[in-house]
Amino acid sequence: MHKQTKACDISSRVKNAVWERDGHACIICGSHEAMPNAHYIPRSHGGLGVEENIVTLCVNCHNAYDNSHLRSWYRKKIHDYLQSQYPSWDEDKLIYQKYHF
Repeated sequence: MHKQTKACDISSRVKNAVWERDGHACIICGSHEAMPNAHYIPRSHGGLGVEENIVTLCVNCHNAYDNSHLRSWYRKKIHDYLQSQYPSWDEDKLIYQKYHF
């Protein structure tokens, strides 16, 4: 497995921690038909599979976040939620860096 692929993958440990943090429900609509597998910064942009970058979303909210004209609204909601959970939260630390300087 490529290093970036591994870094962006979500481990079961992270999924369990996010599931607990998010109260076993979608952080947008509150549905319990949800999974802790949504990247705030997408994998396609190097988003890491770490707790600070993963949230629990239901299928409808996840699809809307990924594929609708409401993406910026969802992004802001997720941003604010993650920032409320991690006081020192920093988007720049959520992206895979091939070279660490």
